This record gives sequence, C-alpha cells and structure tokens, in this order.
Amino acid sequence: MSTSSPAPARPAARLRHLTGLAVLAAVAPLAACGAGSGGTATATISPEPTAPVRPGEDTASGPATPAPSASGTPAATGSARPDELAPTPLPTSTAPVRVERDRGEPAVVTGVRAGRHEGFDRVVVDLKGGMPGYTVRWVDELEQDGSGKPLDLRGHPCLYVLLTPAQAHTDDGTPTWTGTPLTQPLGNVSRILRAGDFEGRVSAGIVAGSRTPFRVREYTRPDRLVIDVAH
Repeated sequence: MSTSSPAPARPAARLRHLTGLAVLAAVAPLAACGAGSGGTATATISPEPTAPVRPGEDTASGPATPAPSASGTPAATGSARPDELAPTPLPTSTAPVRVERDRGEPAVVTGVRAGRHEGFDRVVVDLKGGMPGYTVRWVDELEQDGSGKPLDLRGHPCLYVLLTPAQAHTDDGTPTWTGTPLTQPLGNVSRILRAGDFEGRVSAGIVAGSRTPFRVREYTRPDRLVIDVAH
C-alpha cells in the first residue's frame, strides 16, 4: 500500500503574504497625511523673530523725521521740551539768520520764555498754527514796530527777532503775549522786550550784556522757535 506525500504548506505562506499587504495598505494612508497635494512631505516652519523697535521709532511708519533747523540740519523732536534738554555744541556764529515762508494765515505767538543753561541762555517763542518766517540778528538800536518809537536798550546790544506772518493777539484783538519780564538776569540775556505786533509782524528784542554767538532752531509738537544765546 502506497503512502501519498503531504501537500505543501501553501495556505500558510499565502496567509503571511496577504497579511503583509494588509499592513502596507494600513500604513500608506498615514504616510499620505504628511504630504502636500503633489505628494511631497511638508515641514513646519518657525516664524522669523521680530526685530525690537528702537526708541523713537514708530512701528507703523518707521522713524519719525525731525523738523529742520534754520541751517537745514534736522532738529531734535520728541516729548521733551527744548528748554529741558541742553543741546551741544554751543552756538558758534553771530551771522544773521533769515528764513522766509509764504503762508496765508499768520502764526500766533502764545508766549515767550527764557532760562539759563550751561554755556548759553535759551529763549523759546511758543507758537500756534505753524511756523512763520523769521529774521534774527544783532542790532544796536530797536524801534517800536508801527510807531517807530525807539526802545531804551540802556547801551546794550540786542538780538532783534522778527516773525512774519505772525500775530500776538487773537482774532478779536485780545493780546496773547505782552512781554516777558525776567526776575533776574540770565548768563548773558538781561531783558526780553516786545517791540511790535503790527500788520502780520511780531517783533521782539533780546537784550544782552554782550554780542555773542547765537543759534536758531525750529521744533514741533508743539511748534516753537528756540534761540540760544551764548554766555
């Protein structure tokens, strides 16, 4: 009696083969989750660090541009008032300064104040409505604007200041600046005289002990004209 050979274990091998295909089919969708529409895997990109904003820089529009001075050099701007920050270097020129502006409405002089600093005296002309044209120069005589009456300088030199177009009164005629008395002399400046408010011109005299170098600068927010007179 003949004995037949056992059949090969094909079902078990086939089972292992099918199981491997099932595993691959289950893993494939997971791998596809990390791919883009073209099948390429994507990576998470960290955002670039934001540069810190420097002091005085506007995050929306960039660094603010300061108002120009009479010489064309940018003048300091910001929340600090110019009479609270002593600029350097000291004034070095006695040459006249003249700036012309063609504007319709006159600026209003709301006040004139003064203070002593290291090496110079500072006179601040507070303004409303923008910056007018101006002339600043040394003179030996000063007249009342309009009447021509001479003002007593007591033999001292005077820094003549003329603003135009400007006025030192409101539209109804109420004066906005009538003079600036000093309780005591400063380093060089001894008096500040109101010389006129006539036909769009406001004039003043900064009486000093000696004819020294001076500097004129414009500032904004609020508008003001700053005149430094060396001791």
